[in-house]
Amino acid sequence: MKRLISFLLLLMSVRLCAQKQGQDEIDSLIKALHNEKADSQRVRILRNIASDYRLISPDDGMNYGQQALALAVQAKWEKGIALAYSAIASNYQYKSDYPNAFDYDFKALKKFEEIGDKRGMANCIRSIGTVYQYEKNYPKAQEYNLKALKIFEEIGDKEGISSNLSNLGIFYFSQGDYDKAIEYDFRSLKISEETGNRNAVAVQMCNIGDAYMHKKDYQKALEYDSKALKAFEEQGDKYSTAIAMGNTGEAYLAIAKDTASKSRSSKAETLRLAISYLKNAIDASRKIKQLDNIIEFSQYLSDAYLMAGNYNEALISYKQYSTMNDSVYSSENNLRIKQTEHQHDLELKDRDLKLARLAVAKNQNEKLFLIAGIALLLLVVIIVLRNSSIQKKTNQLLTKEKKRSDDLLLNILPEEVAEELKETGKAAAKYFDNVTVMFTDFVNFTKAGEKMTPQQLVDELHACFVAFDEIIRKHNIEKIKTVGDAYLAVSGLPIPDPAHASNMIDAALEISGFMKDRKAKLGGNTFEVRIGIHSGNVVAGIVGAIKFAYDIWGDTVNTAARMEEHSEAGKVNISQTTYDLVKDKFVCTYRGEITAKNKGKLQMYFVN
Repeated sequence: MKRLISFLLLLMSVRLCAQKQGQDEIDSLIKALHNEKADSQRVRILRNIASDYRLISPDDGMNYGQQALALAVQAKWEKGIALAYSAIASNYQYKSDYPNAFDYDFKALKKFEEIGDKRGMANCIRSIGTVYQYEKNYPKAQEYNLKALKIFEEIGDKEGISSNLSNLGIFYFSQGDYDKAIEYDFRSLKISEETGNRNAVAVQMCNIGDAYMHKKDYQKALEYDSKALKAFEEQGDKYSTAIAMGNTGEAYLAIAKDTASKSRSSKAETLRLAISYLKNAIDASRKIKQLDNIIEFSQYLSDAYLMAGNYNEALISYKQYSTMNDSVYSSENNLRIKQTEHQHDLELKDRDLKLARLAVAKNQNEKLFLIAGIALLLLVVIIVLRNSSIQKKTNQLLTKEKKRSDDLLLNILPEEVAEELKETGKAAAKYFDNVTVMFTDFVNFTKAGEKMTPQQLVDELHACFVAFDEIIRKHNIEKIKTVGDAYLAVSGLPIPDPAHASNMIDAALEISGFMKDRKAKLGGNTFEVRIGIHSGNVVAGIVGAIKFAYDIWGDTVNTAARMEEHSEAGKVNISQTTYDLVKDKFVCTYRGEITAKNKGKLQMYFVN
């Protein structure tokens, strides 16, 4: 379920509407700019254009923000400088460039403090809290939102109070304290209703529905999601409508899963509604090009079709989810693959040219043989020997190319699967009951990458993953894929192995040790790794008909991902299931029950 961040929706000049509506507003402001002579008003208009552009084109927004800054500096208008800094910061937020967003927000805050503008100070402090929220630094986000709330209360700014109460609700939500989150959301909702802020009211109802969803009070979740959906549709807010529509579909799906005791017809109707809302949400998200919405809602739609017994549609929806998810997080890998394929195509063309030349030479020799006749026996013997040499070279070349093709196939698929594919032209998906799945992820990868050139970043990532490949190969583990800076591997398939769990932990500890040694040598020029492991059953097989890939699916994969998300730098975090398999071999530290997204509370252990 997606949660809307209300502190963005409540900022001055923010209009969440269709792109055309936003562009119309910008065009109107640009026209007003041409007719305005006063510097202070021109700065305000430029600042508003910059704020509006962040919803459409943050790069254009920063350009107008810099124009506002230059004019404010020329006019020596301190408040105008602060407003320009704030507009530039908001565009950096939308580009996910958080270091620059911080820089300009703090510059704006300093200016507002110098001129004693408390409302401007509160807005900047709230914006800084927003960036901390995006970076998932929740303690800092809470600290700055409380500071902003105090100032808004001093000056009696109700919308500011409502926004910060909502942000605090998001903080408690992120900590898994859903009752506290609902308390703050309702306080914010009450103020928004008093001030008549319809958009904020809809946002709060959406967030309340999300909190109830996590409390497993699905009827309450459906009640507030439906109210939010109706409100967003009335306002013409296409972005938020798509989210609320998907949330409503998810709520119906959860109710269907939770109503085993109800009649079959009632459950079928609930699933029908879930499917209808989720399909509409995906269509709406596709129109506004919100890929993250499409990915999440496609996963839920697959679950709904699966419950309804429509396995074909379930598979189609899951493939859409899987394909789009990989496309979002693996664009760099795709580019490298395309470059490799292009190089391979060139090599094949070069080989074909060589073979054609050899064939022409062979034909010429055969003609000479016919002309010379039997009398020229010596010449015939020479020609035969020459042809034999040519044939030998041709066979060697074909053998070499076949080995190259086989090696490429083995680099993509496990050996057993590759052999099955060569022999039958296809490879059936298989169920494996006892395997162990490992996810690794580099901590603060984006920040670390900012300190390197693109080539240094790719080279370091390559060096780390090559080392990971060597380590897992040593422990008889199958690499599945890399997605951006994440690494996925599985032990116990395609050949079952009773020691799958201990082999995986041995490999994980070796990977962790390798990265610690590398960090000690290279410092900020490399990364810290976070590892998560879970054991269970999976389905494995080939996805697609061209440019296929061997992949694994199942709840075990999702749980392993949650283990990684809740691990720490340099640590190997394992589930209760894996711990039960290796507790006699490894010393582990029990971490207690930890709330994981879409999984509830899970028992976790660090391997010492």
